[in-house]
Amino acid sequence: METVDNSKITLKAARVNKKLTQEQAAKLIGISVFTLINYESGKSFPDVPIIERIEKVYDIPYHRLNFLI
Repeated sequence: METVDNSKITLKAARVNKKLTQEQAAKLIGISVFTLINYESGKSFPDVPIIERIEKVYDIPYHRLNFLI
């Protein structure tokens, strides 16, 4: 039987797990560091194209990300 991990992690934890700085992650995602800081702190929320890039960069599906702190 296959085990599915449905636990949620914060956006910051996903970045740290990939060993990326905010600067590195923002560049890979294609956003400013300021924007990433706002996403990680829950001050703003990314739109769908950005979420798709976050999924690819962090190698984690959207349903496992917790954008609220």
